[in-house]
Amino acid sequence: MAGILELNTLLKTMNPELKQDEYIFCCLAGSLADYVHLNPLASYVENEGLTLILNADTAEKAGITYESKYNLITLNVHSSLEAVGLTAAVSAKFTEHNISANVVAAFYHDHIFIQTDKAQAAMKALGEIG
Repeated sequence: MAGILELNTLLKTMNPELKQDEYIFCCLAGSLADYVHLNPLASYVENEGLTLILNADTAEKAGITYESKYNLITLNVHSSLEAVGLTAAVSAKFTEHNISANVVAAFYHDHIFIQTDKAQAAMKALGEIG
């Protein structure tokens, strides 16, 4: 099944879901193979190091330092990787409410990491869309 391209359909059917776990972002030296035992939710290699998104409890048990904790909101609509405007519309709404968002687009869904203390406000803001 192909992902949805049409912005209005995406916005009307995005069905945001706030996950219960908390996550952290960290930047570490080495390769993903060095940290696979931590079961990272996502990884990205930058010039400065390996960025991992980890469950906060896992990071704390491993002694990994971080700046903030985040909750995860998943938009439960199969958005095409070629869709235009979904991230912009969500970001604009969050901007109205002074909410920072870190978006990860995966194959089926968009996932938004929101500072834990603003997660409920983010869900309310998403409810204002569509």
